[in-house]
Amino acid sequence: MTTNNRALPLDGITVLDLGQIYQGPYAGFLLSMAGARVIKIEQTRGEPLRARGDSLPYAALNSSKEAVTLDLKSSEGREMFLGLAASADVVLVNYAPGVPEKLGIDAESLWKVNPQLVFAHASGFGLSGPDSAQTAMDITVQAHMGPMSVTGHPDQPPVKAGVAFVDFLGGAHLYGAIVSALFDAQRTGKGRLVETSMAEATYHTLCSNMLSWHQTGASPRTGNKHAAMGVAPYDVYQCSDGHVALISVTNRHWRSVLEVIGREDLLTDPRFRHNTDRAAHMGAVDELVEEWTRQRSREEVASLLGAAGVPIAVVRNVEEVVKDQHLIERQFLQWVSHPTLGEIPLPHSPLRFHGSTLRELDLFHAIGEDNESVYGEFLDLTAAEIEALRERGVV
Repeated sequence: MTTNNRALPLDGITVLDLGQIYQGPYAGFLLSMAGARVIKIEQTRGEPLRARGDSLPYAALNSSKEAVTLDLKSSEGREMFLGLAASADVVLVNYAPGVPEKLGIDAESLWKVNPQLVFAHASGFGLSGPDSAQTAMDITVQAHMGPMSVTGHPDQPPVKAGVAFVDFLGGAHLYGAIVSALFDAQRTGKGRLVETSMAEATYHTLCSNMLSWHQTGASPRTGNKHAAMGVAPYDVYQCSDGHVALISVTNRHWRSVLEVIGREDLLTDPRFRHNTDRAAHMGAVDELVEEWTRQRSREEVASLLGAAGVPIAVVRNVEEVVKDQHLIERQFLQWVSHPTLGEIPLPHSPLRFHGSTLRELDLFHAIGEDNESVYGEFLDLTAAEIEALRERGVV
């Protein structure tokens, strides 16, 4: 029997999180859930996402972080940050390239006070190269790196993905870079600059589309069908009350589909014998499947085919996802009460460390809530001194 008596792997690590919006804060959140002490440092009006007002996205990305304010453009603010960095293990930013240098808080400057510090910089296109200065947002990186060109239907314009996947890919890769650099710092006693770019984190998502491009010289939009048009059935199918997504990768899957829909007579049909045959007769395959699904509810379709081992899922909306009992039972989703947002679902980290108890999700702190405790602990400032800094707009 496994006991949960081990510390989380990043217990004892201190992170200064200067992340904004999604990419940086998500990396900070993963570090916090892995046991690190994460201190979120914001400008005095709050980072851009908080400045829009309390929101579920901000709550989801900033659980279990301490919150302080600091004007890094002021000389006092910079000196205070150097004092914090002297006792930290990681500084995390997703500023545009060159901003840390302008503020005087870049890796080289911080290593003068803490040679073991890991400086982690996430950006849109990286810290070097001809596109490094280009402003990047999730939608623009989707366009620049190809996902938008292959999303949508062939007879319609390209569309963006419905979710901000580029930001979160960037944040997840930044987490990996940070943990790798921490391991290296423990071995060598030396800090390291690590960087990730949203553009490069996105590239591998094109693998299926690259197959089509490599074989034919083109990678068209295929709607909900396989990117290389090489698998059938592979689509979203209409049911009596919604839709299901279904894919048949192997001949065994296809046999199960035919058995469930009562068409075993087609097992020896040369049009459907192997996947290459089915892909060549994709229209007939889809018509056959949807003729059956259209007459049944999505739950019935998913239940029958799922029980037969066919990869299938109901197309669910956000309301259904946040109430998913599987996610709630695993404590990935936890419903909590927030004073301004009401009852909200907070996600945990997708990373699980067996042998350790899940870190409790602590609601995001008010702006500057931890100024006194953090600045008192790290910089030996008194409450009166911190209040004077607040009056001058430094914190």
